[in-house]
Amino acid sequence: MTKKDRGISFNLVSRQKLGALSSDEKLKFILQEVKKGNILVLEYGLTPLEQTSLIENTMKEIEHDTFIGVEMEGYGQDNATFIQKILGMTKKPRLTLIGPANLLKTVHKDRNMIQTKIIPGRGVK
Repeated sequence: MTKKDRGISFNLVSRQKLGALSSDEKLKFILQEVKKGNILVLEYGLTPLEQTSLIENTMKEIEHDTFIGVEMEGYGQDNATFIQKILGMTKKPRLTLIGPANLLKTVHKDRNMIQTKIIPGRGVK
C-alpha cells in the first residue's frame, strides 16, 4: 500500500466466488486477503468447522510486526424448520465479516446488525 493509497479496502465476496472454492481454498483466499490488510464481507458465512480452521491457520501465520491475527464476526446458520430437518436440508451460514485484528474491532452484535469500528492508521506494513 502506497502513502497515496491509505484508504481501507473492503471486499464484498459473493456466494458464487466462495461456492466455487473448496474449504481449504476458501480459507487460503481469506487469509491472503486479510494479511494484505483487506476487510472481507462474505455473503455466505463460514461453517463452524471453517471458522475453527481459519483460526488455527491464522495462529500459524502470526508475525508480531506485521500480522497479529484476524477479527471475525458473523451470523451462524438459521435454525432449520421441522420440515427442513426431516428432508435433511441444511441452511448455509449467513454473512461473515473478517479483517485484520489491528484494523477491525466488533463494537456490538445482535440478531439484525453487526457494528464494527475500523481503526485508521494501523494498517499492514
